[in-house]
Amino acid sequence: MAKQEDLFKNVVSHAKEYGYIFPSSEIYDGLSAVYDYAQNGVELKKNIREYWWKSMVQMHENIVGLDAAILMHPTTWKASGHVDAFNDPLIDNKDSKRRYRADVLIEDYAEKLNQKAEKEIEKASVRFGEAFNLEEFVTTNARVVEYLSKKKEILERMARSLGNEDLADVKALIEELEIADPETGSRNWTDVKQFNLMFGTKLGASAENAMDLYLRPETAQGIFVNFLNVQKSGRMKIPFGIAQTGKAFRNEIVARQFIFRMREFEQMEMQFFVKPGEEMKYYEYWKTTRLNWHLSLGLGKENYRFHDHEKLAHYANAAADIEFNFPFGFKELEGIHSRTDFDLKAHEEFSGKKMQYFDTEENKNYTPYVVETSVGLDRMFLAVFSNSLKEETLEDGSTRTVLQLPSVLAPTKAAVLPLVKKDGLPEVARKIIEELKWDFNVAYDEKDAVGRRYRRQDALGTPFCITVDHQTLEDETVTIRHRDTMKQDRVSISELKGIIENEVSMKNWLMKTKV
Repeated sequence: MAKQEDLFKNVVSHAKEYGYIFPSSEIYDGLSAVYDYAQNGVELKKNIREYWWKSMVQMHENIVGLDAAILMHPTTWKASGHVDAFNDPLIDNKDSKRRYRADVLIEDYAEKLNQKAEKEIEKASVRFGEAFNLEEFVTTNARVVEYLSKKKEILERMARSLGNEDLADVKALIEELEIADPETGSRNWTDVKQFNLMFGTKLGASAENAMDLYLRPETAQGIFVNFLNVQKSGRMKIPFGIAQTGKAFRNEIVARQFIFRMREFEQMEMQFFVKPGEEMKYYEYWKTTRLNWHLSLGLGKENYRFHDHEKLAHYANAAADIEFNFPFGFKELEGIHSRTDFDLKAHEEFSGKKMQYFDTEENKNYTPYVVETSVGLDRMFLAVFSNSLKEETLEDGSTRTVLQLPSVLAPTKAAVLPLVKKDGLPEVARKIIEELKWDFNVAYDEKDAVGRRYRRQDALGTPFCITVDHQTLEDETVTIRHRDTMKQDRVSISELKGIIENEVSMKNWLMKTKV
């Protein structure tokens, strides 16, 4: 645990030191759980967004994009259920005065049971080697069976209690499990209460005539209210999808763990409209498709897992999370939900406007079902960044800090370095910059010895360093250094574009999703 905490601290400090993420309004001591994306962070975030958009919209003929407004008519949130049901169960510790989500405390306890089971499995795997039978061991080993059955029992009870709004039993469960305040160890808890997460605001020139509004807590509703507009103007046929990226706002009870849980965040969502009865087919399709998209980035298959929801939202008939192994454990990265026809029917009821699709093949109207994929862009950023940050010991015993970002996402694709700041080398380096910057984000770096510049670019996550030396003046060749292997090749200047393109091309990376 201490090692994980140290890793997380390194992630936060590295993000600030190398221009990825700053605390918002830091000169005024900041604002809790609000962050600014710095000069390199904004590029990485943009590249993740574009990687998602290209795979989701450009690579699917039946999916189109949308950019709906953040401010929406307040009845939108009544229809969607957010006004009445968008709550998290909170619990306070009387001694530490700290506030927690009751469900997260219970889920973290259950995850510890899961980790105990994983340790038993890992030990047995080493002990038995090739003869190890995972399925048999999981179902017959007494300790593993006990850990996993207790985990299942706890989560099912929590789901029932939250579903029945039996908050007293949620507290009873916390007490029975002897769950303590993670910070202080105190078990002196208040009752569990529901807390609405929406931010209120007002629209109007004067206070007395202002309309009460909400900052949107999700981007999905902007898609649902525009369903018919997009369908008719685009002549879309079922099944089809509408994708959107954008800001959402939630007054989180516990907004900790850096950018994992923020009050202002960005979502990348797609709502896929299908015939009633076909939703489970597409639910499974999108689970597979979305996992393949994540795996294409090469962050390690072992760092992903599916988690099926014990407690379904009021609108869903199936839901699963793709969880990622963050420095603080496996947590939700993306959700795939079968939302049924709840949203369109609710907006039809509250607006009085028909929200149905006329199927020309079946010659009838019906309300489509919806399968949703929703990934947090900030969480995706944290998954990529934290997984990529590494400390390496080299052959000579020295160490280097390297940010091994997937090259397709790296903010800067190449840094051009003149060996010395004289003899015409800077001028040649600048000429290379002028050629490459039309296709890639490139940087010029002439300060310090070339070895130190390599280390700086490693820490920044730059995939290539291009060194211009005196031989360049003779034969127009340069040294290109690869970040991950530190291998150096002598190539002609005319080859640089092709070498970089081959490594950072979205096409080459996204082709892995076809496997």
